[in-house]
Amino acid sequence: MKLSKFKYNLEQEKIALHPADNRDESKLMVLNRATRTIEHRLFKDLLDYFDDKDVMVFNDTKVFPARLYGNKEKTGAEIEVFLLRELNREQRLWDVLVDPARKIRIGNKLYFGDDDLLVAEVIDNTTSRGRTLRFLFDGPYDEFKQTLYSLGETPLPKFINRPVQPEDKDRYQTIFAKHEGAVAAPTAGLHFSRELLKRLEIRGVDFSYVTLHVGLGNFRSVDVEDLTKHKMDSEQIWIKNEACEMVNNAKQEKRNVCAVGTTVMRTLESSVSTQGFLKPFEGWTNKFIFPPYEFSVANSMITNFHLPYSTLLMMVAAFGGYDFVMEAYDVATKNDYRFGTYGDAMLII
Repeated sequence: MKLSKFKYNLEQEKIALHPADNRDESKLMVLNRATRTIEHRLFKDLLDYFDDKDVMVFNDTKVFPARLYGNKEKTGAEIEVFLLRELNREQRLWDVLVDPARKIRIGNKLYFGDDDLLVAEVIDNTTSRGRTLRFLFDGPYDEFKQTLYSLGETPLPKFINRPVQPEDKDRYQTIFAKHEGAVAAPTAGLHFSRELLKRLEIRGVDFSYVTLHVGLGNFRSVDVEDLTKHKMDSEQIWIKNEACEMVNNAKQEKRNVCAVGTTVMRTLESSVSTQGFLKPFEGWTNKFIFPPYEFSVANSMITNFHLPYSTLLMMVAAFGGYDFVMEAYDVATKNDYRFGTYGDAMLII
């Protein structure tokens, strides 16, 4: 499978810059693989496709305010720092990306906030853009974290080309977000409102939770035509015993298991027994799914409409069938569906 197969024409104005007024009122395109039919619904109509004892698997990661703006010592040059992950709590070490990177060297100090509220020192180069920063902060850890996050901004992806607004703090987070560590939201989960979850629960649908701390690798461009040569960034995942039991019971009873989003699908497919059952796991995954691929766990999935050439689109095409998914994307572009993080949703059954 080649990179060029995942090109389609997406006009800039079709990328959603704002979320729908209500979480569960985005459009929902339903792809039925058995009948090869496409339906146009609203997201809250999801209820019509699930029954008692079906299982929905959610990613309960929580996004933190990862984007900081500061200044370089001496020159005062403006710098953007994107926090990727905490490396060492005691030493206040963080793995970050800096932009522009070319002028930031080991030993440089960076200043953040009014009156230089927070100072960081560059102590290592990890990649061309990546750096390790040590934040110089004398107070207790909780105070440091509070200061750091008060300076941070909701890390909307760059293709949402507008300033961050107060609504983003709430809307770029699922309502079931629990375990902090993501720098991007698991977007399929953003469509679920409390009301919709309650109605699904009343219907008898079971909810299972896994954790994948979404990294920037989701937005990293693929720069090789031969997809077998692309390497995914590693992301941290947790699959607990309870999740495995719920999913595996549903599989044994021939119930629906729905992966809510590509991050859930990647997590599930990263820890599968030889019999095709989910196994508990805590660690890292760099699994890259593209067509053709044999899925083991989920038999339905919810996902957003992804950008051309993205690894997310590749996974969806592997699950829904390449020709069918690309046909659906063509239908979406002609029917005013909204694309990207804040866009509309697709259910593949």
